Amino acid sequence: MTMTMADRMSNEEHSEGPTPEQVRRGRRTAFLLFALGFGPMIVATIMFYTGWLNPAGHTNNGELIQPPVPVAQLNLETTTGEPLAERFGPEHPDAQWLMLVSAGACGSSCEELLYLARQVNIALGKNANRVGRAATLGSIPADLQARWPDEYSSMERLVPASGSAPAWPEGINPAETPRILLVDPFGNVMMHYGPEHTGKEMLEDLKHLLKLSQIG
Repeated sequence: MTMTMADRMSNEEHSEGPTPEQVRRGRRTAFLLFALGFGPMIVATIMFYTGWLNPAGHTNNGELIQPPVPVAQLNLETTTGEPLAERFGPEHPDAQWLMLVSAGACGSSCEELLYLARQVNIALGKNANRVGRAATLGSIPADLQARWPDEYSSMERLVPASGSAPAWPEGINPAETPRILLVDPFGNVMMHYGPEHTGKEMLEDLKHLLKLSQIG
């Protein structure tokens, strides 16, 4: 079969790969998809830390960690060896916010925070699945250990990675004072709470953050 000049030209165009215009179009599409997927979360983070466009009079109730600390610095993993840090970042569009209860020996103040995290999570209602709960505890009393499956079954237990110790943000020492650390979907440890905070205060912060960020 004889190949026409038009056929040959068409084959040559395909063999030479995408044209510069096709490359530019592909880049624009990729950027648009990224912006649609992660833009709201990036903007929300900027808004929260700078106050830009925040509702007048709004201030956070928790203690901001400035600058935020990468969650990888905590050197925590699951009991099966999965690094906590691998759950966060732009490559994980389904990443959650995380309330992390941290303490040494889990006494009354520690259990108060466990309870607080659980009740705040429940109070989020339809947004409860956007916020996870976890705990890293040096030790817990036998009574709490026995009640754990019934009262805190949805709170994941985390442990220090083998051969390492958590590098807590400056000014935070859970072994002395239990804290709830708040981690954003990017993997930033960005705020913390203690027994001095109420559930209402923490819930107000989380509702504000979730409203600003439609991802995570």
